Amino acid sequence: MQVRRIFRMAAMAFVLAQAVPLAAAQAAEDQYPARPITIVVGYAAGGGNDILARIVAEEMSKGLKQPVIVENRPGVASIVGAGYVAKAKPDGYTLFWGASGPISFNPALYAKLPYKVEDFTPVTLTATFPLVLVADASLPIRTVADLVAYSKQHPDKANYGSSAASFQLVTELFNGKTGARFAHIPYKGSNESIQAVMAGNVTMAITDPTPATIGLQSKRIRALAVTSSRRTELLPEVPTLKESGIDLDVELWSGLLAPAGTPASVVQALQKEVARVVALPEVRKKMAALGCLAKASSPEEFQRLIQSEVPFWTKVARENNIKMD
Repeated sequence: MQVRRIFRMAAMAFVLAQAVPLAAAQAAEDQYPARPITIVVGYAAGGGNDILARIVAEEMSKGLKQPVIVENRPGVASIVGAGYVAKAKPDGYTLFWGASGPISFNPALYAKLPYKVEDFTPVTLTATFPLVLVADASLPIRTVADLVAYSKQHPDKANYGSSAASFQLVTELFNGKTGARFAHIPYKGSNESIQAVMAGNVTMAITDPTPATIGLQSKRIRALAVTSSRRTELLPEVPTLKESGIDLDVELWSGLLAPAGTPASVVQALQKEVARVVALPEVRKKMAALGCLAKASSPEEFQRLIQSEVPFWTKVARENNIKMD
């Protein structure tokens, strides 16, 4: 009898030992967030994604009643920031301000990365934005059709500038869709590639909206099209590529991701809060000024988007022999 009693007590102790951590973990989830949240941005302060993250983080702090801190961990193609969050504790307190670049394009371009797409749990989209196709205004190019014709008439002069592999992939996709053959000239930043178009060093560029808009003010470049299926509020007079007869529809995005294994209840709480934030009129206005459309999604919708984009851009990269390592 004594042996049985000891055995039962040991069994109960084992069950309690297992239950206490589980109960503590559940309590932590129920109280989320109980301390400040950090959103890691893989780009330098002052860039487009950094500004977007700070717009959202400020409003999240108000709604969650906890500080939401933006931490910049810049590195090549946001690889440093993504790798850091991929290895973070999956408790909802370290998040990644993801973008098309590190999540959809990098796996298509880099053979070795310190993270995998599967290392993240998508929470929600936050914004989408088109790219803008601009050309040297001193050339007789006023439409996309003119641009394509120019490349075929002047194959030795037709070239484009790009500051990121994502822009290069989109431009090569444009080449393939139109039969144009613009040669690639790399630049370190979007502003540099726009300045190259302004100076007549390259024929055209496909780049993000804000530097393109600044360049347009000089009247030395001309916006021919945007890459999305709808026009952008920032440049309402500029047609889409589809309106120009080109079957190409590309939008880049920003979104919030958590480390894989983050509890579903935490992901749901974050998604609900970010969806509230991006629906605020003042947030939508600030994002529109950057050429972005404020847009939330469910985690499942976000996951499906990523799963569709990675193989698509991998195929484009392979067909054009574009790789970064």
